[in-house]
Amino acid sequence: MRRPCPSFCLNNVRRIDPVAGEDARGRLCVRNGRLAAAPAAGMPEHDGSGLTVLPGLVDVHVHFRDPGMPLAEDRFSGSAAAARGGFTHVVTMPNTTPPCDCPAAVRAQVEAGTDVHILPSACISTGRGGRAVADLAALAAAGAVAFTDDGSMVADDAVMRQAMRQAAALGIPVFDHAMDPALMANGIIRGEAPLAARLGLPVIPPETEVVAVRRDLALAGETGCAMHLQHLSCAGSVEALRTALRHGWPVSGEATPHHLLLTAEQIAEDDGNWRMNPPLGSRSDREALLEAVIDGTIAILATDHAPHAPGTKNKGFARAPFGVIGLENALSASWLALGGAGGMSLLEFTARWTRGPAALVGLPPPGLRPDDCPASFTLVDFSASWTVEPDRFASRSRNCPFAGRTLPGRVRMTVCEGRLTWLDPDWADAPCFY
Repeated sequence: MRRPCPSFCLNNVRRIDPVAGEDARGRLCVRNGRLAAAPAAGMPEHDGSGLTVLPGLVDVHVHFRDPGMPLAEDRFSGSAAAARGGFTHVVTMPNTTPPCDCPAAVRAQVEAGTDVHILPSACISTGRGGRAVADLAALAAAGAVAFTDDGSMVADDAVMRQAMRQAAALGIPVFDHAMDPALMANGIIRGEAPLAARLGLPVIPPETEVVAVRRDLALAGETGCAMHLQHLSCAGSVEALRTALRHGWPVSGEATPHHLLLTAEQIAEDDGNWRMNPPLGSRSDREALLEAVIDGTIAILATDHAPHAPGTKNKGFARAPFGVIGLENALSASWLALGGAGGMSLLEFTARWTRGPAALVGLPPPGLRPDDCPASFTLVDFSASWTVEPDRFASRSRNCPFAGRTLPGRVRMTVCEGRLTWLDPDWADAPCFY
């Protein structure tokens, strides 16, 4: 969409600002693309009762498949999907074709002109091969906000140690897809899934993740490098992270909506849309993740939006590639898991999508106070529910495990850095903004 945001004032909105600790009724005033304390003379005013304004959401883990897989996604379709989900900033992963291991590839994303602000990550190792550390200083100078070989783990301890020492000197975090390749072997599913026994599918034991997580945490303690653990899925990983945080090590972790809401025990049908890496854990794993997000051990939520071209995920579980999409249902699915069933406050929930991820990648804390910066926020109707219909998504892919499910909370509007990037066409009571 990407057009200038109109000037308007919404009265009686619920304002959620984790930076200010604000959860209160008030105004949302936008003037010339910036937040204002009060409406200007002649500014259109509307009743915003029933609406909640949040700072723009930040997702530190998305795959836009650009370059390399345009049928699955590119940076423009992925950004449109992000805007529909309430996101204003996203961190793209470097497992593209070719991999994002050179400054030109980083700069191409920074300069994209998309609906969301793209913050590129870059490869830890040259070509994501895990054998030689990439030129991290050059990648950082080009605009990389993190280093990761996401999609695979740097299994060589010496290579990872060298990379983390360099990243620590640069002041940039390392993200890791912590799944030990030797333990994973050819596994594709957790043993608790009924489908695993029925089809005789190779199993991924939880130790595959836990062993890798412990290695990464130990290296963070040794090198002083900020280590971020991607898409945690096991209770053992949560406990290891808790211990590392008690030691004062510079570590963090993220949880995805699908790992917070779904479990391996629910995988009974031969549906490739439920295949992901790491796989869905057990019910006890899910409970450990929920507890960790609520108590702040896991201070970051992320989607791991992983699109695949149509036709690649409908061949059954065994033949499907790993990965599910999530940008357009992330807010709703995670709120159902954490706010609905978990009793988490909306203020703390919002912090997991804003303050936590922003701090990880060095963004100013997203808030709602008037300032000189262009406005970034999203309007949500938490009283409205919707049915997930992937065919209506802006994403070019449809591999969503929530298809057909009714979720709470509809994103009505997203504004990114002063630009209107999403306005829900199904918003029957929408004020006239033009």
